[in-house]
Amino acid sequence: MKYFLVLLTLLIHTSFANAFDQAALMKAFGSIVMVRGYTESGSLAYGSGVIVGKGEVITNCHVLRSTKAPWVSQGEESYSITDVRVDAWHDLCLLNIHNLNRDSVSIGSSKNLVKGQSLVAIGHSSGSPVPLTTGGVVVSTYNYDEGKIILSSAKFRLGASGSGLFDMNGNLIGINTFKPTGYGAYYAMPIDWLSSLRKKDKRQKFLIKGKALWEEDEDKKPYFLRIAIPKVKENWVGLLKITKEWIKEEKRNSEAWYEHGFVNENLLNIEVALSAYKESINLDINNSDSLYRSALLHHKNGNPDKAKEIQKDLLIIDEVRGLELEKLL
Repeated sequence: MKYFLVLLTLLIHTSFANAFDQAALMKAFGSIVMVRGYTESGSLAYGSGVIVGKGEVITNCHVLRSTKAPWVSQGEESYSITDVRVDAWHDLCLLNIHNLNRDSVSIGSSKNLVKGQSLVAIGHSSGSPVPLTTGGVVVSTYNYDEGKIILSSAKFRLGASGSGLFDMNGNLIGINTFKPTGYGAYYAMPIDWLSSLRKKDKRQKFLIKGKALWEEDEDKKPYFLRIAIPKVKENWVGLLKITKEWIKEEKRNSEAWYEHGFVNENLLNIEVALSAYKESINLDINNSDSLYRSALLHHKNGNPDKAKEIQKDLLIIDEVRGLELEKLL
């Protein structure tokens, strides 16, 4: 109960306090474990994990790279790992845990998430013995290998790799994985990949090796990862080159068109930006970023009626951003 009081206190101090299921999030909180192990140098490596089935814990594979004998702990209890299923490219590992008699979390999906949707990240950031909770929202999602990689504003730090990203009903939707340097948002791998992970062969040996998709050479990464560094550095010319390739390769990707609009807006190519935002909205009427930026551009471009019309559309799908935009028009 004391752990849930910590969770409740943290949530009350977020903007989502009026929209969460207490019982479900308490169960989610109780599903978080620490994954630990000593490295060859004798230092203690650690990360987080989530209980997803009877004796099953999912975590990031990169948590397991530097230790030959990891274990799982929760509170005062420690548990041995009997075997592991590995999907190094997706950076997800499924551990079978001896005698772990704990309830598993409710499994959700990344596929129906929308921008601005409230989320909660729960994990052992900075090695905290009690899981820490951070509220945030969906910044974006990206289709990839039959799931949607999630970009969110729910913060996590060293020690929380492998931790859970939950919706406000306590459903596990993703595994917090990495954050590009300087980027103001955090990536989570979709829990939708759990079913294929369970089909992998079991291994008894550690260390876990293999490059993850987010560690690929920059020019070989998916487009939605390649844009991160140029955006942070405000390298608009470099970003434009990437978005041109992206919309050419993925013509029906609303996010690609949004990013193309965003970079052109920053390069003061206003008509190109408006056209790109329009295409983004045509592909996904719920793309709140494209609606928001498009309305602002129409307003600055001397078309206040069009801006107001778009603001009303935004208000329906994202009330907070719609009201924020109303103040700017």
